[in-house]
Amino acid sequence: MAFEDTIAAISTPIGVGGIGIVRMSGSKSQDILKRMFKTKSGRQPGDFENRRFYYGHIVDGEGRIIDEVLVVVMKAPHSYTKEDIVEIHCHGGIIPLRQILKLAIEYGARLAEPGEFTKRAFLNGRIDLAQAEGIMELIYSKTEAQAKASIQHMEGALSEKIRRIREKLLDIMAHIEVTIDYPEEDIEEVPVEDYLQKLNEAVKEIDYLLSTAEQGKIIRQGIKVVIVGKPNVGKSSLLNALLKENRAIVTDIPGTTRDVIEESLSINGLLVRILDTAGIRETTDVVEGMGVERSRKSIEDADLVLWVLDASRPFDGEDKRIMAEIAGKRVIVVLNKTDKPIVLDLKDVELNVPVIHTSMVLNKGIEDIERCIYDTVMEGKVEADDGILITNLRHQEALIRAKEHVVEALQALKNGIPVDLVSIDIRSACDALGAITGETVTEDLIDKIFSEFCVGK
Repeated sequence: MAFEDTIAAISTPIGVGGIGIVRMSGSKSQDILKRMFKTKSGRQPGDFENRRFYYGHIVDGEGRIIDEVLVVVMKAPHSYTKEDIVEIHCHGGIIPLRQILKLAIEYGARLAEPGEFTKRAFLNGRIDLAQAEGIMELIYSKTEAQAKASIQHMEGALSEKIRRIREKLLDIMAHIEVTIDYPEEDIEEVPVEDYLQKLNEAVKEIDYLLSTAEQGKIIRQGIKVVIVGKPNVGKSSLLNALLKENRAIVTDIPGTTRDVIEESLSINGLLVRILDTAGIRETTDVVEGMGVERSRKSIEDADLVLWVLDASRPFDGEDKRIMAEIAGKRVIVVLNKTDKPIVLDLKDVELNVPVIHTSMVLNKGIEDIERCIYDTVMEGKVEADDGILITNLRHQEALIRAKEHVVEALQALKNGIPVDLVSIDIRSACDALGAITGETVTEDLIDKIFSEFCVGK
């Protein structure tokens, strides 16, 4: 697909940095560069070797130097968008970046829309839609696990699996339709059992992908872990130990934490949003009371609760009330202050949950807590043998629709429904799978997906 206009954008984060990049894509890229880039040798962009950096200066229409830069030209079709691409690597300040972008627009480019470079790569056939979404997911990934799953999508591993399933269904549909449309050709009739076998294989492959969706959701969204306990048991010390920094104020005064503190960390590649809450107790202090209520709300929304108990104090009524608050949640008991004589009797904890012995003073048991968090959350989740996970909700919904149509086709065949009617469900399943890779997707959906990208990608 040929685009008449040339687009330009800043492709690096705005701010102070060593390097900033202004990128252009389109047929006028080299002509625009020629007007604004000067080398000492006088060599012109049209003579530049593909994918080689050239040193020079960006100058405005009056010959004033804007910045000292390196420029690389990537010629069509061997570029990210399959169009001519120019990248100008300048100093990473806001002023040179904006001045260079302004010049590019003055000389004939227009400001790129969000995700338009990747959208052109998709429309020009360089990547499919699932790969494009993998690129976006990689840009926004916060953990190694998110990045790993995104790279699998970006490199086309998921797309290849989807295409294999879809081709299997297309073969069935094509054979059914050709026997209907050309009965005079005496085409060999395929036994219903063969159709059933192939459809069952398709269901099995779709089920395999769907079985990774729960783990994929955890990888994509992360989990919410809430630290609870009565005042002065070491909740804030635990938060600081997990974060490996002094994020929360720690004192011996009960009620120091009066609001929910939220931070994020990575545990074995798993994104964990961890919340330190106000100590749960009966109080007449209005502000502390509001913090306690927020703590209770955080418990309701939590995926996992870290219940901190003071091993040096006996189990009391406040502990019992907290135990009632967290009943029904996934819980890990953190038995803190084990560096002191242990007074608390674990028999009073009427929950069949893991117990980790810790001492925040001695920094003991932190790795055990991290390991237990990961194992508790990931227990029973499918580990994909090939590393492919369904992390995108749109993909999951499309796979569910595809499976529903294949199952309906299977049931119709078993009930003796004519194969020409069965092909309708098979075609619908193919369309659902094609929506993942972009082969059967609407223009509105394409626009929506790429609108979520950053401008320079």
